[in-house]
Amino acid sequence: MKQILQSLKTGESEVADVPCPEIEPHEVLIETEVSLISKGTERMLVDFGRSGWIERARSHPDKVRKVLQKARNDGPIDAIQAVRRKLDEPLSLGYSNVGRVIKAGASVRGLKAGDRVVSNGPHAEMVAVPELLCAKIPDGVQVQDAVFTVLGAIGLQGIRLISPTLGETVVVMGLGVIGLLCVQMLKANGCRVLAIDYDAGRLAMANNYGAETFQLKGGRSPVQAAMEYSNQNGVDAVLITAATSSHDPVHYAAHMCRKRGRIVLVGVTGLNLNRDDFYEKELSFQVSCSYGPGRYDAAYEEKGIDYPIGFVRWSEQRNFSAVLEMMASSQIQTKDLISHHFDIEEAAGAYDLITGDEPSLGVMLDYSAGNDGRENKKATKEKLKTTLVLADHRPVPKDYPQIGFIGAGNYARSILIPAFKKAPCHLQMVASIKGVNAMTAARKYNFEAGTSNIDEVLKNETVNSVVIATRHNTHADFVCRALRAGKNVFVEKPLALTLNELKQIDGCYNNAASNIVMVGFNRRFSEHTMRLKGALQSHSGPKSFIMRVNAGGLPSGHWTVDKDTGGGRIIGEACHFIDLLRYLSGSPIQGASIQFLGDGSDDTATIDLKFTDGSIGTVHYFTNGHRTVKKERLEVYSNGGIAVINNFQKTYGYGFRGLKNCSTFRQDKGQNKCAASFIRAIRAGQPSPIPYEEIIEVARCTIALANGMSYTGP
Repeated sequence: MKQILQSLKTGESEVADVPCPEIEPHEVLIETEVSLISKGTERMLVDFGRSGWIERARSHPDKVRKVLQKARNDGPIDAIQAVRRKLDEPLSLGYSNVGRVIKAGASVRGLKAGDRVVSNGPHAEMVAVPELLCAKIPDGVQVQDAVFTVLGAIGLQGIRLISPTLGETVVVMGLGVIGLLCVQMLKANGCRVLAIDYDAGRLAMANNYGAETFQLKGGRSPVQAAMEYSNQNGVDAVLITAATSSHDPVHYAAHMCRKRGRIVLVGVTGLNLNRDDFYEKELSFQVSCSYGPGRYDAAYEEKGIDYPIGFVRWSEQRNFSAVLEMMASSQIQTKDLISHHFDIEEAAGAYDLITGDEPSLGVMLDYSAGNDGRENKKATKEKLKTTLVLADHRPVPKDYPQIGFIGAGNYARSILIPAFKKAPCHLQMVASIKGVNAMTAARKYNFEAGTSNIDEVLKNETVNSVVIATRHNTHADFVCRALRAGKNVFVEKPLALTLNELKQIDGCYNNAASNIVMVGFNRRFSEHTMRLKGALQSHSGPKSFIMRVNAGGLPSGHWTVDKDTGGGRIIGEACHFIDLLRYLSGSPIQGASIQFLGDGSDDTATIDLKFTDGSIGTVHYFTNGHRTVKKERLEVYSNGGIAVINNFQKTYGYGFRGLKNCSTFRQDKGQNKCAASFIRAIRAGQPSPIPYEEIIEVARCTIALANGMSYTGP
């Protein structure tokens, strides 16, 4: 299928061939009829890509600070590579989509195949969208009207924050598509509206919708116009829908308002606020968040958990529906808002238009050119293809493992796939249910095929080894399925989230012929770790280990901290360090306990470990520290000496027999050697580089600790 992607590196857009996405239980698959380019947002992204490094830095000083901090902590090379990886990732453009439902997920209740819907899906022939980010189009509303729904909902959310009442006077500043839609919705709400813009044509449209207008040119002040319109009382509210770097809109808005007036920013403006502008009038200022309640809430958007209507009357989806109902009753007119039509194949011309000097307003993309009747069905079938072959089968040395990747997220694309590509193996197929990620990885790393259908990897007879790099709650299932399919398995940590999942994996492993199962505990394979391990061979008696991890906090909605999806950070990341101490001690874990910080958090803790050889270890996994402190530090006390690994960049000792100091210009966490060891074991017919028994031991220990229980080893 076709999808529009944009490069952050160059700003150029392309109509790419990508696999049709698979849907999750709470999603629907939609065949797109039309979509609308959001001129403000999408032009900003294109301009960013086309700008130079200095302009990019000036426009995003917060991101520059993060890059500089990463350079200080991890080294300049890692920081530069992180920026390059980010810029290499193509963006899926668009969020105003109209089409018909092709298929509904098992948990979807309000939509079915054949329904006409609007969604925030991207510019693509097929889109997979959560049910709560779709709304059914009422009979009588045409697609050219419905395609403005999402932008209308953005404006409507800003209006809801103003809370206008019948007869109030509201200024709309900036008459793009959202501004002109807001004029109509405010008039429908019984408000007096003053519309302000530079463009005479847009002002004329606002006037046709019933607004008074003021053109920003000449010597007359917009504040003076607003005061005259409000009989010198000041307006009740100002809705800023402009897109500009100027600080003037907020300054003007403050001077236009009456005492205790309201200002809501929907667009993008400079925000150099003057306290005096707000102080005497006790003005309120608020920034509106997209389509409304639910935006950026993973429970709502990703899991399909709606808010009770009695407590949250207007959610994202309900705002969509409200806009559609206004269209159905002719309170919102969109005919004059469409300035240009382009076929999806001509999308490059559309982006040249919105970044050029030619006036434009609503730019619509059409996906149905030339398709009707039987041709329509044939076209739909082509769009539904989930596998995209990029290259003919290439001759590969017989002893090269044929690798299939399941998962193509950021970590897989930036770390894992490059690590495996360096090893002597053949990258056969990569799968991601969102086809864009699979296509991106396949093109960049020269896979033979990309797919959104994970079964295609598991049933591919050429693929003999599978790398699993999906979200944590899927690991156990994919490990079992891969073992049943006769594949070797490399799974990113953690192996599983529950003891029951471990039991299932154990059963599949014991029934497998001689397949390798390995977890990506890469820190075992770091040059720093291997030097320390070598030195420890000559040390008799128990050792003491102190591992400090300055992990840093994550947003509460991040999938890693979600117990159902990520399992929490003890299972999801602290397992790395439990395994590291298990490896360095060289003996099984006899017992373990955990103490969580007394603030109710379940991701800041101290873990105490005791090993059967008498060694002891402590893992301080802290998320409440400062980002300027390097993340990982290991201290080992043994035979009168102390060894230190500092952030896997420096290793040094104090009287530590057999240890040679080691310094690497960049962090070496062992990812490349970890992948290479897995490949070597397959080629040589050897067992897993990490013994299966140790993998299971660390998993059982970590799961027990994450649930606040002590662990007792065998």
